Amino acid sequence: MEQHLTPKALGYHFPAEFEPHEAMWLSWPHNPDTWPGKIDTIYPAYCAFIREVSKSEQIKINVANEAMEAAARNQLDLASVATDRIRFYHHPTNDAWCRDHGPAFVVNPDAPQPKAIVDWGYNAWGGKYPPFDLDDVIPTRIGEKLGLPVFHPGIVMEGGSVEFNGAGTLLTSTACLLNPNRNPMLNQHQIESYLYNYYGVEQILWVDEGIVGDDTDGHIDDTVRFINRDTVLTVIETNQQDENYPLLQHNLKQLKGMRLPDGKPLNIVELPMPEPLYYQGQRLPVSYANFYIANHAIIVPIFHSSKDETALKIIEECFPTRAVIGIDSRDIIWGLGSFHCLSQQEPAV
Repeated sequence: MEQHLTPKALGYHFPAEFEPHEAMWLSWPHNPDTWPGKIDTIYPAYCAFIREVSKSEQIKINVANEAMEAAARNQLDLASVATDRIRFYHHPTNDAWCRDHGPAFVVNPDAPQPKAIVDWGYNAWGGKYPPFDLDDVIPTRIGEKLGLPVFHPGIVMEGGSVEFNGAGTLLTSTACLLNPNRNPMLNQHQIESYLYNYYGVEQILWVDEGIVGDDTDGHIDDTVRFINRDTVLTVIETNQQDENYPLLQHNLKQLKGMRLPDGKPLNIVELPMPEPLYYQGQRLPVSYANFYIANHAIIVPIFHSSKDETALKIIEECFPTRAVIGIDSRDIIWGLGSFHCLSQQEPAV
């Protein structure tokens, strides 16, 4: 692939998550530092997530070697997950957050190769959690394994920091993408140029804020999600004393002022935040917006909160043709992410 030709120049774009998937990619959780003293507690919920998504998608899992594959198969067996739709790839990783280090699949149904991969740089959210060298090369390793073209923009970007409507619009946050710990040599205009050319979009919309406790510096997948081409779900905090309240009101005001390329405003559906959750004095980034849109269902993290049922009902109304399934994420969230952070969809073409 000639690298001076960008995905956009070749007619590729990044599809919306609500469009059909071929598979879901994961990197098997194995790093005890991510869930100090708790990693064994996450597997039941993690495997329940796999079990549900495998009903309508292949599951492709990065593991280090045969031993990790055997350990993963054992956990899946304990959770009664049928493995006929699961395939393991021996791609060693540093951590489990496949949304951010995994392959960004772009598609062009008319191209000789209708699917390609963008391999953005990855630095563990501004160098917070070294080492990250194994994670950084995962997209290229997958591209080689699948025989797909791989583009290398040469800048840092994370899948959780961008949200797509599949019709040319990308939504992101200044808190993350303009943070100097990512691409300090680039200004907003230059970053937008990479987004346009490598994700194949026409419009970029920015909100400013992330939620408290989010170590990614404000990923959009905890705050605002496209549910169709012109509608977003956005989290709001109802308790005015909560530190998230002014941040999320600010984002809401920005969303209300946005216009799509046809001049229409966004349809905005408000989603409550769960009550705060703490572990060993640290506020955790709990959010119902960190759901995964599977072909047949929406997998939503829930937190044993009084807001769980309300949130699930709102999401059900947004996705009338899909089941909405809540899975307890109280142990997983101690790693500072949930189901969307752990996964990356591979689109069907």
